[in-house]
Amino acid sequence: MSTRGTAFLDRWVRSNVPGTVGADVISVAELTQKLFADTKKVGISSTEIEEDTGSVYEAILDAIVHHGAGLAD
Repeated sequence: MSTRGTAFLDRWVRSNVPGTVGADVISVAELTQKLFADTKKVGISSTEIEEDTGSVYEAILDAIVHHGAGLAD
C-alpha cells in the first residue's frame, strides 16, 4: 500500500468503524463498498489501497473486532 493509501485507510477506519456495532458480513461488506467509493472520490485506486493489505474486507473486519474488544476494557 502506498503511504497515501495507508494514511487514507487509517483515517477512514478511525472515522467509520467506531459507529459500527457488530462485525456481521453485511456491515463489513457495506463498509468495504463505502471505502472504495470514498477512495474513488479522492483519486485513490483500489489497487493502491490493497497493495499491502491483501483484503480490505479483512482489514475492516479486524478493525471492527478490535474496536469492539477495546470497548469492554
